[in-house]
Amino acid sequence: MKTDSHYMSIALGLSRRGLGQSSPNPSVGCVILNKKSQIVGRGYTGRGGRPHAETMALLQAGYEAEGGTAYVTLEPCAHYGQTPPCAETLIKAKISRVVVATGDPDERVSGKGIAILKAAGIDVSIGICQDQADDINKGFFTLCTYKRPMVTMKLATSLDGKIATVTGQSKWITGAESRNRGHLLRANHDAILVGIGTVIADNPSLDCRLSGLQSYSPIRIILDSSLKISIDSNVVQTAKEIPTWVITTVAHDQKWEILENFGVKVIGCVADENKQIHLAEMLKLLGTNGITRLLCEGGAQVNASLIKASLVDRLYWFRSTKIIGGDGLSAIPSIGLNMLEEMPHFHVLRSGQTGNDIWQEFKIGH
Repeated sequence: MKTDSHYMSIALGLSRRGLGQSSPNPSVGCVILNKKSQIVGRGYTGRGGRPHAETMALLQAGYEAEGGTAYVTLEPCAHYGQTPPCAETLIKAKISRVVVATGDPDERVSGKGIAILKAAGIDVSIGICQDQADDINKGFFTLCTYKRPMVTMKLATSLDGKIATVTGQSKWITGAESRNRGHLLRANHDAILVGIGTVIADNPSLDCRLSGLQSYSPIRIILDSSLKISIDSNVVQTAKEIPTWVITTVAHDQKWEILENFGVKVIGCVADENKQIHLAEMLKLLGTNGITRLLCEGGAQVNASLIKASLVDRLYWFRSTKIIGGDGLSAIPSIGLNMLEEMPHFHVLRSGQTGNDIWQEFKIGH
């Protein structure tokens, strides 16, 4: 006999499909079983957060949802927005049991969705596969709790942590398999962040080039305190095709208007004591603009600044099996560390190989 965990695993798989596409809402998965324990409906959160997973799954299930069971990866919403509350939608469908993976910390929901279902006489179970659901919802939870997106840093280095030779040569330290996995990371994040130095040095496109996932390219965000970005850069020239934001400390001027005419969204941010973009405030601005999952791809100084400010939640590290040596450019330059007990601590979550390279996923330690 198949267990609740089995069906919830299917719902979790559905929820992963919406990562990078559902912001500012969480990516939720839902599976509907009929009275005979047959799957009759599946759904996950649509682009931009609509429609909700429960709505999609119930639409597919139709009348067979009556008396059945719904497996939902996040507590059904309890508030009226652009659509009615999902808790009430499940009640109207005459679902008899709802299995929930984890609660919703949004103050508009938090416990209210469960309470509405129970008040209607529906049998509710919560906490099935909760760790997996919490991991998938990390971006949304971070936004609810800290008013900023989850920050994932991606590094692609030599075995000894270098991103370029002393002459600046960097293509390619890691192999094609690692680059493809990196593009998959882009697809499941809402936005990708780089510093202006990377744009000037590499003129990157910062898109997703995996076959079939080109439309999943994230919003491109450039940190450019002095507004040095060239209108001839790839990101500016394609800003009307892929959303592109430039964060700056420069007051609104003619350069803003020129960039906006190319389709770039220019956002002003306060400066820190070094007259650079204040990273914590920048992340709050991104949260206000609905970003829940942010992928940082450098360069080196941006990496160091985010780590020094304790603003990195996840770390994906791709290492080749080659060594560049001490005169190469380090992926993470000085973070001003004096004492060993001050070292940022990360825990390994997952690891594996991409071609001949090694990859590891870390989460910040506490």
